Amino acid sequence: TIIVYDVPRYSHVKIVVYDVLGREIKTIVDKMEQPGSHSIAFDGSRLSSGIYFYRMMSENFLGTKKMLLLR
Repeated sequence: TIIVYDVPRYSHVKIVVYDVLGREIKTIVDKMEQPGSHSIAFDGSRLSSGIYFYRMMSENFLGTKKMLLLR
């Protein structure tokens, strides 16, 4: 899965994947990012099929999106 996100200004960005029970699965981004559009690949090949969530956090933004993993 490719996660695409935009950063309006230089800031710290953190993206974490959670399972449906809210357990943290993996932190896929945790760094300072330049302004612009970015993408990151998430390899879920070791996970079972199901619903997962990813949360993006930065200085003035907090958003959560749902992913569906099918095998």
